[in-house]
Amino acid sequence: PREQWRPGLTPSALVQEMDAKLDYPGMPNLFWMPIQTRTEMLSTGFRSRLGIKVFGPDAASIEQTATELERMLKALPATRSAVAERLSGGFYLDIRTDRDAAARYGLRVRDVHEVVETAIGGREVSRVVVGRERYPVNVRYARDFRENLDALERVLIATPSGAQVPLGQVAKLEFAMGQPFVRSEAGQLVGFVTVDPGDQPIVDYVREAKEALRDRLVVPAGVRIEWAGQFQQFERARARLAWVVPLTLLVVAVLLYLNTRSIIETSIVLLAVPFSLIGAFWLLFALDYHLSIGVGVGLIALAGLDAQTGVVMLLYLKLAHAERLRSGRLRTAQDLEEAIVEGAARRIRPKLMTVAAMTAGLLPLLWSSGAGADLMKRVAAPMVGGLASSFALELLVYPALFALWKQKSLATATHSAQAGEHR
Repeated sequence: PREQWRPGLTPSALVQEMDAKLDYPGMPNLFWMPIQTRTEMLSTGFRSRLGIKVFGPDAASIEQTATELERMLKALPATRSAVAERLSGGFYLDIRTDRDAAARYGLRVRDVHEVVETAIGGREVSRVVVGRERYPVNVRYARDFRENLDALERVLIATPSGAQVPLGQVAKLEFAMGQPFVRSEAGQLVGFVTVDPGDQPIVDYVREAKEALRDRLVVPAGVRIEWAGQFQQFERARARLAWVVPLTLLVVAVLLYLNTRSIIETSIVLLAVPFSLIGAFWLLFALDYHLSIGVGVGLIALAGLDAQTGVVMLLYLKLAHAERLRSGRLRTAQDLEEAIVEGAARRIRPKLMTVAAMTAGLLPLLWSSGAGADLMKRVAAPMVGGLASSFALELLVYPALFALWKQKSLATATHSAQAGEHR
């Protein structure tokens, strides 16, 4: 419980202390939540936030590159741990059937394999039924008859004539080194390097690691490396956002144009988007949030909210302008200024209520805690900051732009009126 922690102790400092205390040779530490480990393993294939895939034609070149990556990454200050999978070091018992010797006794290779399977590995010969439970019955040699190479060579094989032949007479038994496991992906052998970047953002860590490896890492022919884990997910999401964001703005622009039937009005409303980015990025900076998928989703949602507040501002400016135009009180620049002040300043209450209601709905997300809170905070932060800055700048910039737009029509109308009076 947090109330039992020492004053000033943070999760990062606690992890650093545990990492220093739990220091066992060959046992690197990865501090994660158990559920997080499971979900990351299912989604990325790695038991850490960041990983490297080493593709190659053979296990030796893959392991050589992976261990070199491990050594170089450990030298980086931000690296908490880096572990490369060893693709060698597995101990195996190879049993190779001597086909000529087996044929002299009338044995097939299958006969030899069946005896090896039964005597050493065991074979299911029956099942025990206890109520609704089922238990397999496996039969194999006792441990004394299979615990060493000499005992295995004395395993008897029945021939068609009824004679018993030792396994050592029809097969060659020897211990050999090999790969403890084999991974393949995209039709190639692959080895994993698990990396824990600590508290540093993954994108920054990968950029620094690539710079450190660019001139030092020598990759054998046919071997390539690929950054994976959450970084790979981020790259995919960033590529998707590269067309989702412009598409979102295009849809908003089309809807605004269908509503206003004016390219100028649509452009003025869309100016709220860059205004909102100011507050969004300032709040992200204040909260020390980095660009992520959640932040990207928040920025996309912010575009729709900005369009809504911009439409409200433009609506009241147009209503005030139209009212004075109908009453014949819009003849000079002073009249236009009074109309804009009436639409922008005197009707600030409904605009403020609109922004306040949106912000009030987002603040609980910004202050939330518990499961999923980290993601929801990063979604809400750019929306809260963006609404604040867009509202302030809309009050200052929108009226000026509206005045510049309507001054041309005012000058044209005044000129026409003077020409009529002259006639």
